[in-house]
Amino acid sequence: MTQQALPITHINNFYKAPHFLPAYATRERFNLPLFSLYILLHVLALAAPLTYSWQGLTALLAMYFLTICLGITLCYHRLLTHRSYNTNRAVKYLLTFLGCLAFQRGPIWWAACHRLHHSKVDKEQDPHSPRYSLIWSHFLWAFFWHPQLDEEQETTNRLALDLASDSGMRFFEKHYTSLNILCLLGLLGLGYLWGGWKIGLSVLVWGGFLRLVLCLNITWLVNSACHIWGYQTYDTGDRSRNNWWVALLTWGEGWHNNHHADARAARNGHRWYEVDPTYWIIQLMRQLGLANNIVPVRPELSLAEPLKTK
Repeated sequence: MTQQALPITHINNFYKAPHFLPAYATRERFNLPLFSLYILLHVLALAAPLTYSWQGLTALLAMYFLTICLGITLCYHRLLTHRSYNTNRAVKYLLTFLGCLAFQRGPIWWAACHRLHHSKVDKEQDPHSPRYSLIWSHFLWAFFWHPQLDEEQETTNRLALDLASDSGMRFFEKHYTSLNILCLLGLLGLGYLWGGWKIGLSVLVWGGFLRLVLCLNITWLVNSACHIWGYQTYDTGDRSRNNWWVALLTWGEGWHNNHHADARAARNGHRWYEVDPTYWIIQLMRQLGLANNIVPVRPELSLAEPLKTK
């Protein structure tokens, strides 16, 4: 069923590409405004040690759960991109709103980008493959206009036609930046009501700027670390790997080789030790009548054992 994977020691040789960046990553396609904004977020997050409060820490943890676990992992990825389960329109829009607050662009573009990744994984057209470099796969890819995603709107819509035809998704796609600004203002106001301007600033920095920086980099680890470090259970024909520490940080997304073996499955953790909290939430939603048509892992995959790597 599976063939022996290349030893881990060969990874560096595998990813030695002729160029540090893909051919389309030219100066003309560099998104300087977006890059400058993300740099500004990282600079503002440096104020965290000077603005610490337990209210700020609480805001960070709460927003981290709401935007990454519920917004990106549960909604953007498993619900919208792979349709691993169904839910009603109100819940879908609420979760999509939370996904927008992770500041990883709108749901239509996000789904199209991820679907393109699956169809061209670790090939030249892959939006974020470490075949070029670790730094490219982790964050540089996000700041270059991709020929098939940003310069050809019809391609993006074709990859995510189910979402592009939804007026609600088009609203979120158009206004996700404004929603993030309103969220930051809301955090400032909530903190002010909690304990004055000092606490307001703390909640803004910790629940806003620092949380966005952490969530962006933690999500990007799936693109970079999970194609370099870890183990393979399935021979998927690419370098996707299961990485336990990325799985802990991303609420179960780090079991990336499992996911590439069965992208539509609602459960990424295929073994008892592969903890997948997001799947637990899907099961809870099912118990509450909020989730149905949950896609199971293909039965034949349960028979596979991890490939031996050195």
